[in-house]
Amino acid sequence: MKVITEQSELKKEIELLRSQGKTLGFVPTMGALHKGHLSLVQRALKENDALVVSIFVNPTQFNNPNDLVTYPRTLENDVALLGTASEDILVYAPTVDDVYGDNVVSVNYDFDGLEFKMEGEFRPGHFDGVGTIVKRLFEIVTPDHAYFGEKDFQQLAIIKKMVKKNKLPVGIVPCEILRETSGLAMSSRNVRLKPEYAEAAPFIYKTLKSANIKFGTERAKEVTDWVKSQFENHPLLELEYFVIADIDTLETIENKKENILYRAFIAVYAGDIRLIDNLALN
Repeated sequence: MKVITEQSELKKEIELLRSQGKTLGFVPTMGALHKGHLSLVQRALKENDALVVSIFVNPTQFNNPNDLVTYPRTLENDVALLGTASEDILVYAPTVDDVYGDNVVSVNYDFDGLEFKMEGEFRPGHFDGVGTIVKRLFEIVTPDHAYFGEKDFQQLAIIKKMVKKNKLPVGIVPCEILRETSGLAMSSRNVRLKPEYAEAAPFIYKTLKSANIKFGTERAKEVTDWVKSQFENHPLLELEYFVIADIDTLETIENKKENILYRAFIAVYAGDIRLIDNLALN
């Protein structure tokens, strides 16, 4: 497995692959890899001739400086995990300078309002950072297909919008959420949970499943109020938001309509660790 730190070297490798007529998949990550990432990697390996996995903690998408500092950096372990899937993966693990040069700032994007919903409301500027780094990585890697997990469903919608608006020649492939046996969505943040919070966190998915059942017979507002009440009574978990939204516009709804697909989105603090999840409702 090749671990490449400079885009000039990566581009030479990609040029060689292209000269051989090979298709290229891409899985962008911020490291601290787990089985959820590995499921994206395994799918990308099946659907492409070659694969690049980037490992880069992107500074422009952290609105909380402390979150950037404490984000786990585990390159050696990440490479070892990727090796269980294939030894032929190209790992791009650049420095900030290699990606951004002297201009470590976000581009201001217009995502047709998607950027102001949910995560955008509580993490201002976050999606400008996401759009900036994903577009930059697409320019460096030039993949045919890029793979993203649905745990970050809003991010996935933002990236699809960015690709469409910029007419980028890359197919975006959504991948289902991989969960722990407890139901907790796999996340790099899970390893930072203190034992009592790790034990409590599966309550998030349990609540989403109950909300899904209630949504079959109750109005969205009634389901939302019920979810809020569940967390008001929880001794350890603090709800930041719960919304039911149209999957295309991400607009919060109070009443459902026929032939529209909806999804429930949630963000919860388990101590000082922020966890997000979502679930299709129909």
